[in-house]
Amino acid sequence: MTTTSTVPQKPASPRSTAPSLAPERPVQWPHREVRTLPNGLQVVLAESHAFPKIAAQLYFRAGNALVAHRSPGLASMTATVVRTGTASRSSHRIEEDLRRMGADLGTGAGADSSNISVAGLSEFSAGLLDLVADLARNASFPEDEFERERRQRLEEVKIERTTPGFLANERLRRVLFGQHPYAVVAPNEAQVAAYKHDDLVAYYKRHYSPSDAVLIVVGDFVTAEMFAQIERTFGDWRAPQPEAPHPPEPPHAKGRHVHLVHLPGSVQTQVLVGNLAITRRAPDWHATVLANAIYGGAFHSRLVMNIREQKGYTYSPRSGVNPLRQHGYFSVSAAVRNDVAAATLTEIFYEMDRIRALPVTPEELESARNYLTGVFSLGVATLDGLIGQLSTVCLDRLPESYLEDYRERVRALTADDVLGAARRHFDSADSQIVLVGDRAQIGEQAALFGDVTTYDTQGETIRAA
Repeated sequence: MTTTSTVPQKPASPRSTAPSLAPERPVQWPHREVRTLPNGLQVVLAESHAFPKIAAQLYFRAGNALVAHRSPGLASMTATVVRTGTASRSSHRIEEDLRRMGADLGTGAGADSSNISVAGLSEFSAGLLDLVADLARNASFPEDEFERERRQRLEEVKIERTTPGFLANERLRRVLFGQHPYAVVAPNEAQVAAYKHDDLVAYYKRHYSPSDAVLIVVGDFVTAEMFAQIERTFGDWRAPQPEAPHPPEPPHAKGRHVHLVHLPGSVQTQVLVGNLAITRRAPDWHATVLANAIYGGAFHSRLVMNIREQKGYTYSPRSGVNPLRQHGYFSVSAAVRNDVAAATLTEIFYEMDRIRALPVTPEELESARNYLTGVFSLGVATLDGLIGQLSTVCLDRLPESYLEDYRERVRALTADDVLGAARRHFDSADSQIVLVGDRAQIGEQAALFGDVTTYDTQGETIRAA
């Protein structure tokens, strides 16, 4: 019988420090060509030959804000029905064309823009662009499709009225923006029920115009050939120049005020704090984004470490700088147990005041810079991500070098830059507070932070108890 002796292995010593980061690799930006057709359509082409695919998005600088006061959400409904048929293609035919080309089609609208997007194999690029052009120019708005989409939207609106996050965001936007169209987030049931087929057609004819549109195409193509293809497909498109809007300025609130949305029986409170802030065109945009990452915009931020890790009040508190085209706003959100609503607000303002009072540490600064530059790099790793970044530059009319300069500008920021941005744009003293929850459970806590106005889930004011 043979025996084998085994020599005991010395256990590996645990690592006492995290390994150092590898050097940051440069982002390889694809070559871009920007041209404008005689009809005003701006065309942005970016070659990327990693995969035999293309992605294209046609943006119109017109969204829900344009019609917010007379027909909220009309741009979104128009975009939804646009894809259901054209003068020469039924909804069924469109779906067949997409399957034949192995393509995906999307339409949508936000506050400031509407879009038609398509992605598929590059060998079908002519067909994909032809489909986008057909929808942009010849949408037929079938009556039955309109009625079906309107019924679907009515059901969605009913669900939204029971969703704390939606109710909080709706109330904050109304408070911050007043009579400005950005105050309107979504329609109510009566407003959706009032949509008329002719309203969609009128919006489409007025605002789906090449004179204020951007077509972005990225993927596997030769730029000269793609531009020639686009000229053939879109060159003879004509539509009126849309009128420029002139909305009123948002109000500038003074002092904290609490806006309580009463959601009977709720066992949680949705907390949302905010103030007017800036857009991407502001000189200190990058510093404000970095300050936000340190405060509450990243998973390792001060707010997360405080009310998630130390206090256990919530799973995912978050802050954000939200840039719309004309104005922006800063917000802080958390969903917490009813009994800690006041305690959560206390910590939100404690951390806000701390980042406004003292410079951040070198370790925090470096960690946040690594986070922002890393996330930015990941964001351009796909065709969709690249289109998203290019669309930001075009729609917000940012400098052409914005993307190339982003990481360098973030890397150059100092603790003093962060301190200055936080003092200017994290408005602790004049923050507006929204709480969505059961008034009986959180009413007394709400009153600790200022005068309280109470609303029902439809947005109507409720008299004080």
